[in-house]
Amino acid sequence: MKKVISILLVLVMVFSLAACSKPAEAPVEKPAETPAAETPAAEAPKTEAEPFEGKIAIVTNTLSQNEEEYRSAQQLVEKYGEDKVVHVMWPDNFMTEQEQMISIVTKLGSDPEIKALIINQAVPGTNAAVDKLLETRDDLFIAYCQPQENPPDVAARADLILQADELGMGDNIPVQAQKLGAKTLVHYSFPRHMSIVLLSSRRDLMEAKCKEIGIEFVDATAPDPTGDAGLPGAQQFILEDVPKMVEKYGKDTAFFSTNCGMQTPLIKASVDAGAIYPQPCCPSPYHGYPSALGIESTGYTADAMANVISETAKKLNEKGVLGRFSTWPVPVAMMNTVAAGEYAIKWLNGEVGDELDTTVLEGLMTEYANGISVATTTYVENGTEFPTYRLIMMDFLTYGEEHLK
Repeated sequence: MKKVISILLVLVMVFSLAACSKPAEAPVEKPAETPAAETPAAEAPKTEAEPFEGKIAIVTNTLSQNEEEYRSAQQLVEKYGEDKVVHVMWPDNFMTEQEQMISIVTKLGSDPEIKALIINQAVPGTNAAVDKLLETRDDLFIAYCQPQENPPDVAARADLILQADELGMGDNIPVQAQKLGAKTLVHYSFPRHMSIVLLSSRRDLMEAKCKEIGIEFVDATAPDPTGDAGLPGAQQFILEDVPKMVEKYGKDTAFFSTNCGMQTPLIKASVDAGAIYPQPCCPSPYHGYPSALGIESTGYTADAMANVISETAKKLNEKGVLGRFSTWPVPVAMMNTVAAGEYAIKWLNGEVGDELDTTVLEGLMTEYANGISVATTTYVENGTEFPTYRLIMMDFLTYGEEHLK
């Protein structure tokens, strides 16, 4: 299953953090599970207690970096049990702890029972860690979610890559903003993020699309949350700058930011100013909305998600901005972990072969999305297609009266 890598590529992208990572807070550490005894399980019949042979391992960011990724791994742990699903985490300050990342992955690989590895997010340094793993293991199914390294290099290592279609959003976000009534679109980012090719390319596409459909595009520079003022300083900037932008361009101004930590103040400020907000950087009903609007999140089940959507709509209605805010209908970060994990299980059970079955994959995503269709397309670079690299796009959920339950 695993592709043979003839040349070890260790050019780690140390100049940028993951596109949607928050700056490091107090590390939340969880050691990898102790390797199980090397007892062959190939001949054991599957039962309800043995849904697949061996184990799958999931590496996510910590709660402080991205709660949705962490919770999605826990969903699979709860479904299949800790003896079947091993969940470990990257260090919070992964950019300066590359050796620890390598140690985490190689320790997982030392357990012969682990047959699949799901990584969400595949932050800078993931390739180097996987390279070390592949020196001793070539029998693993490996999935990357939201990779932050060079796509062809990622495709050389992983059997499945899942990523929101950042370039597709370059068209979709301005169009959605216009549907919500926007005449101006403000794009907040900072140099570190604009050094990431997909993010800077998306920004250029957004500007071009705005020009095409008659929306004024405003390129606004915000403080980097990893700078001297930290995340609080960046958030305070957003809270103070949005009203200024609305005063200058009017209430029919839509706002977008490339940083996770800015979403809560951006939503709050946009609501208070009566502005427009097409989507968070990581599309999800949970991303920014509950904390910005004072909504208590009670879980990640379908019913809990419906409740969060309903409560969000009620808050927006109270503020008089219903119909001017939107997102994707499900948390894409969580969907990626769950769908990749379930697909890996099907691979372990022999239900899919070595060639990626996109019909099965999209079916798993649609199942997670409670029947909402999820489409993927192939990543293409310089005319070369990478069929295992799947870009995800979904229709928008616009908060409206139908959500007021």
